[in-house]
Amino acid sequence: MAEKLTMGIVSEFNDYRKKMNEVILKNNNLVMKRLWNLDTNTYEEGVLDKKTKEMLGLVSSMVLRCDDCIKYHLGKCHELGLTTPEIYEIFSVANIVGGTIVIPHTRRAAEYWELLLAEPATE
Repeated sequence: MAEKLTMGIVSEFNDYRKKMNEVILKNNNLVMKRLWNLDTNTYEEGVLDKKTKEMLGLVSSMVLRCDDCIKYHLGKCHELGLTTPEIYEIFSVANIVGGTIVIPHTRRAAEYWELLLAEPATE
């Protein structure tokens, strides 16, 4: 039962994000579409690889204290195969840069990372 509950948190976050993105984008606001396109393109392979860009996004999100952004970037880091030691180094950078106010977000990030690790592998 606990596994089902924890797995639901990850899928609930992803489902809600997808649903609301569709609602926002269907309103066809040019500025929003351009902003989201820019965001998507920023994380594509370039001089920096995707993994590095997602790590930078995660640190920035933690310092800015955006839990939704932290979850999003943790999910992308998980997809890209980052290890738990790599994630905890990212957490350490975020806490040094952001200060102790980032600690509560680190706790929630660590919890979400554990949920991602518990997900069944997709093929």
